[in-house]
Parts: sequence; C-alpha cells; structure tokens
Amino acid sequence: MQENIPVPEGPGPGSAGAGPAGDGDALIATVRGLLPSLTPAAARIASLIVEDPARVARSTITELSALAGTSESSIVRTARALGFAGYPELRLALAASAARQAPRSTLTSGITPEDSAAEVIAKLVHTESQAVRETATQLDPAQLTGAVAAVCGGGQLHIAGVGASGLVAQDLQQKLARIGRPCHAHGDSQSALTSAVLLGPGDVFLAVSHSGESRDVLEPLRRASAQGTTTVVITNHPQSTAARLADFVLVSAGRETTFRPGAMASRISQLVVVDCLFVCVAQRTYERSSRALRVTHSALEGDRAG
Repeated sequence: MQENIPVPEGPGPGSAGAGPAGDGDALIATVRGLLPSLTPAAARIASLIVEDPARVARSTITELSALAGTSESSIVRTARALGFAGYPELRLALAASAARQAPRSTLTSGITPEDSAAEVIAKLVHTESQAVRETATQLDPAQLTGAVAAVCGGGQLHIAGVGASGLVAQDLQQKLARIGRPCHAHGDSQSALTSAVLLGPGDVFLAVSHSGESRDVLEPLRRASAQGTTTVVITNHPQSTAARLADFVLVSAGRETTFRPGAMASRISQLVVVDCLFVCVAQRTYERSSRALRVTHSALEGDRAG
C-alpha cells in the first residue's frame, strides 16, 4: 500500500535564495520542521536524514530502505516531497550538507552527564548559532514582508504565546511598544481568546508556538481568523495546524538537545524572527519609530539618573 506523503506548500528547501538542493542548513532545517507532519514511513526516512545526513548520502536507495525499514518507493516520494527530482539529487544535497557540518561526535551530539563545563559551553553555543543560521534559511522574505505590512496597519495588534513562547510574545510586545506601536501580549488561553473574539478586519492576531499545535493559541487563532482578522504565526513547523490557519507564517528553526527540550531550544530562533519583524516594522515607520525611540530612551535615562 502506498503512503501519502504530504508535499510541503510554499517555499521548499533553500527558499531564501537557493534551489531545492541549495544550502545544507536549509535542507536539514526543512526536513526537521516537516517531521511532525510526515507519515510514519516518511518520518523514519526524515529522521535518518536529520540525525546523520552523511550516512544517508553514502547509502544507496536499497541500503536506506533497509535502514529505515520502508520501501524504496517511499524514499523516492519523500525525496520528491522535499523538492528533489529523486533520491540521487537528494543524496547530492545531503553530501554537500554533511561536508559543511562539524563532526557529529563533538559539537552536534547531545549534552551528556559526563560533559565538562567547557564542553557544555561549546555544544550550547554551537547549537544556538546553528539555530540562528537555519532560521535565516527558513524565514521567507515574502511572508515576513506581508506580516510587517499587517503589523504596520492601524488596527489592533494582539500577540499570544504560552510558556517559553509567551516570553517571546512579551519580547515582541515590549519592542513594538518602544517604537509607538500599541499592542497586547497574552500569556494564557483565556486572555488570548477574550481578545481574539473582539477583533475583526484590519486587526492582527499574532501567535507564537514552537509546535504549532498548542491548544492555548489554536482556538484564539481560529476565532480571530474566522472574523476576518489578519493572522500571523511564528512556528518551527510550517505544516502545523497553526501554520495552516495563518495568513502569514514566519518559520523558526529551534533544535532539541538532551537538556534543552523544544520549548527552550526554540526560543533563540523565535527571537531572531521577532527581531527581523521588529526591525522591518521600524524601517517601514522610520520617522515615527525614530522619534519614539529617542523619547523613550530619554525617559529611561532620566529615570536612571533620578
């Protein structure tokens, strides 16, 4: 029986400038982001790609079929779902990706109880910097531009996020407030929902969710969308429920390690997306933003002096 492997909508791997077989960081980040939306057979193939792209690149389709416990036809369909003509093209891209990565036995492996403080520092810095690079390959400039235009509109702006994503929502609210863009950040589902039902056309509801499946933001997002509100989602998973509900999807690329679960690892990449959104909004409203920053900076300096 053939498995139905979902084909990603929108930009494929390397969409920030490269083709399907473009930047290795883009390819691995794309595969990682699509994992939750794949069928079990495709997910086994994708997991092998994420865990060890060099090994997959060295494997024939028959060898990979045995490793993944799936059919060769599933491998071909997975390669095509990722934007490649077939498995040979995917192998070439993975070989290029593997050549650019640090040795997996050192920086890219998870933190263990035996690691020294120096090893913990090196691994965490590598993981976080890798997340930043991968986010740059996943964040679609067209989607960002659309989200910026919506935020710059004159309607209400409400931002929702729970847990670690709630900290990111607060960060965006604080940044936008500094440049004179009124907005509200909600860290719980009830507050987000009661605000979402009062929104309409011209307003914006922005949800932050690493998985894109958090019930705390999905229902407010659905209600806001149903009322004609422009919806924006920051998520690590472009095929998630939240992403499908949104008008604009800003994809982050957080990575998990042993002592850094998804909610923690996602934060640095989400903050990169938030900074990109904020700076582009400030650019678009340069005169107002510059004046607001001067006034707020002066007020804070005066408060410190006192």
